[in-house]
Amino acid sequence: MIFPVSAHPDELPRTWGEFVEREFPEHPRSAPTNYRDLLGWPEEEKRELPRSFDVIGDIVLVRMPASLVPRQEEVGTALLRFVPGARLVGSDHGVHGPERRRVVERIAGTGGWRTRHRENGVDLEVDVERAYFSPRLALEHARVAEEVVAGDRVYDLCCGVGPFSVTIARQGRAGTVTAVDANPDAIALLRATLSRYPLAGRVRALEARLEEFLPSAEPVERVVLNLPREGIKYLPSVARTVAPGGRLYYYEVGPRSELEGRGVALVNVLAPEGTFSAVAHRSVHPYSPDADLAVFVLERSG
Repeated sequence: MIFPVSAHPDELPRTWGEFVEREFPEHPRSAPTNYRDLLGWPEEEKRELPRSFDVIGDIVLVRMPASLVPRQEEVGTALLRFVPGARLVGSDHGVHGPERRRVVERIAGTGGWRTRHRENGVDLEVDVERAYFSPRLALEHARVAEEVVAGDRVYDLCCGVGPFSVTIARQGRAGTVTAVDANPDAIALLRATLSRYPLAGRVRALEARLEEFLPSAEPVERVVLNLPREGIKYLPSVARTVAPGGRLYYYEVGPRSELEGRGVALVNVLAPEGTFSAVAHRSVHPYSPDADLAVFVLERSG
């Protein structure tokens, strides 16, 4: 057996055995576990760096605090090195307008904003600048798809690039899936995804505003409304498209402290449209220090 020692052999008892000097091979340094490790900034400056970022295909999106905007190219370069396969890093300025287009600013990398993002076994066509998509909802897309039973008809309202619709259609149990969005680019991207899979016959991708679609929409068993900031104004109209025994999956950003009681409040909002009950709610992900994106599952009994 060989034991390493730190003292010089002359300082150790000879009864210990034979002393041999050898050079040990250099152990490779482990890769950095945080992109901050790639920035040679003082620790107090690193504390201002964003703690999270989103990866969409080969694109990285990060929200930059105002104090770091002058140094955002350094941050972008570090993220480009840190994230495997990253091609482009953008500063995310949020989603704006009725078509929910994201304002992004290139801070490192090359190429355009279109990419393919893999989730739940499907490669989705995404353009982060032209149509809504959030990689933070992958588990939620799968959860809702798992609740669909054989023959269910589904409306995916304000569908963006269609991850709910594609995931539900891939499960193969839904009778029909109708994906609706007012943004023509979102619908074009969804159709591009569908064209690469044997799903086109299961999903109807429709470019339309909710005000155009809802009045003539027949009731179905599952309705998804993912419009967190403005969905409440459409909620009564959307509720009319839920068949008896059907469920509405409504997404909303709100204070974390009010999450428990919000389901009851939504049921009261829907009282004129029929008998609804709040059967489940959950926080999908944090939105701000004191607010979450949450889903409320509302079931119609009559």
